[in-house]
Amino acid sequence: MEAGLCVSCKQSRTVKGPRSTFLMCRRSQTDPTFPRYPRLPVLTCRGYDPKPQPPDDPLQPAGPSMCLGG
Repeated sequence: MEAGLCVSCKQSRTVKGPRSTFLMCRRSQTDPTFPRYPRLPVLTCRGYDPKPQPPDDPLQPAGPSMCLGG
């Protein structure tokens, strides 16, 4: 599914039906000017609220590693 901005928006919610999957805009619950199920892909949205980026994996080195051994 090509969803555009909805994929990375905090306001979107995946709704799975018996034969298909939809993305619901939660802003539509408090603001009637937002469609409940927007036409995809959404390329611009005045209500876009990006999801926070997940923290880096603590098991992976932050930068290039340096080998000091021989």
